[in-house]
Amino acid sequence: MRCPKCSCNDDKVIESRVSKEGETIRRRRQCLSCSHRFTTYETVLPAEITVVKNDGRREEFKPDKLRAGIKLACWKRAVSPETMDKLVGDITNSLASLSESEVSSRQIGEMVMAALKEIDEVAYVRFASVYRKFNDADAFISEVKKLSRN
Repeated sequence: MRCPKCSCNDDKVIESRVSKEGETIRRRRQCLSCSHRFTTYETVLPAEITVVKNDGRREEFKPDKLRAGIKLACWKRAVSPETMDKLVGDITNSLASLSESEVSSRQIGEMVMAALKEIDEVAYVRFASVYRKFNDADAFISEVKKLSRN
């Protein structure tokens, strides 16, 4: 693995943990050049899944990209990394179990929002604000009001 701090390719694994569901392995690593510590996750990639973007572009499904979006939505919230990993694993497994090899980005976004709504309402609103491209405060307030009605 390449160190995110100095880009060196030499590191050692300090600790490995398997998730409760056994779907991912979390590894703590230390760079042998600069001693920076960082975390990596290993998962089994499902059969090739292609994401169809809103503009029609197609790209390979990347669980790490999904994890990054969820992590950003959960920033400074009481959502553990294990919970986020489980969410990524659940969505990845759901997509792998579909009979189609292509899935819309809209479908993935809806899956994430449904899960975040159950986990943390603030993370849900953060994700929704980016996903639904709120253009003004009224759209944001409207989404919060919908959430409080449920």
